[in-house]
Amino acid sequence: MRLCFLVEEHYRHDGMPNEVIGQLTAWGHRVDVVRPGGSLLRMTEVVDTGAHDAWVLKTVSGGPGLTLLEAAAATGLTTVNDARSIRGVRDKALAAAIGRGRGLPLPPTYAVARPELLREIPAAEYPLVVKPADGSSGRAVHLVSSPERLETLLPVLAGEGMLIAQPYVPNSGTDIKVYAVGGELFATERCSPLHPDPSVRERRVPLSSEVAAIAAQVGAVYGLDLYGVDVLLGPDGPVVVDVNDFPSFRQVPDAAARVARAVLGLARAGGGPTTAAPVHAAAPAAPVPAPAPAAAAAAAPVSLPYALPLSIPAQSSPAQISAAAGDTV
Repeated sequence: MRLCFLVEEHYRHDGMPNEVIGQLTAWGHRVDVVRPGGSLLRMTEVVDTGAHDAWVLKTVSGGPGLTLLEAAAATGLTTVNDARSIRGVRDKALAAAIGRGRGLPLPPTYAVARPELLREIPAAEYPLVVKPADGSSGRAVHLVSSPERLETLLPVLAGEGMLIAQPYVPNSGTDIKVYAVGGELFATERCSPLHPDPSVRERRVPLSSEVAAIAAQVGAVYGLDLYGVDVLLGPDGPVVVDVNDFPSFRQVPDAAARVARAVLGLARAGGGPTTAAPVHAAAPAAPVPAPAPAAAAAAAPVSLPYALPLSIPAQSSPAQISAAAGDTV
């Protein structure tokens, strides 16, 4: 297969996606890497219909990569994740509206185009978590304790564009990060960006059936295939506080091989379903050998009412997928 990865400078030296690219290349596939943030793009020619079996995006929110992915999708090419789904989660105000409307446990969310408009939020809603609507990697996330504290932060928030504000969810100071890849869910515990503690290291933890069901529902609601979900265990139960397309997959065993297999499966299917198998949570202590896709069955299953979605088919016929060395991997 021939794949195109859109990788911005921020991830130029990151293990994800470079290890995935290396794995695909080792299996005999051709991978072209485009760096949209550091290239002059001739938009009328850069998307060559039929040249690639799938386009894969690993970029920061607000970067130019998503525009290029959307251009590929508009010509009928397969994208991983689906371009429309990525847009739906990278705009956090839009993601909150979609998620709350579809029954996900998200906090109430306010959105403002100018930070001074945050003054209109009732005092009873404090403390607030305020962050850019297009933020990523924990950038510019603020815990605002009171209206008085908000006044001191307004100059800092002035250059952040659209902002969202949500009532703070009391928690232990750690987040549960759930990664979804190839029909499996993997959970890790890590330090919250609002409560930095260098002694807390990200580690794999068991995944409860309740959080697993929510994580699978997130994929169904937003139409994502490869994604991560940040969950807080609040006093009233789990709360979704962020959703990421193509996250780091840290602590996921054989992450590069798992993600590479998922990308190939989606590319072969042209964005359609590759399997009808239900999502299941993987046992933290059971590593899965990279070469065999069937090894996922060794993980302990959790029965869920949802199945992982797969990429929404392109609006026009995807390019014919060509067989290449390593397609059987």
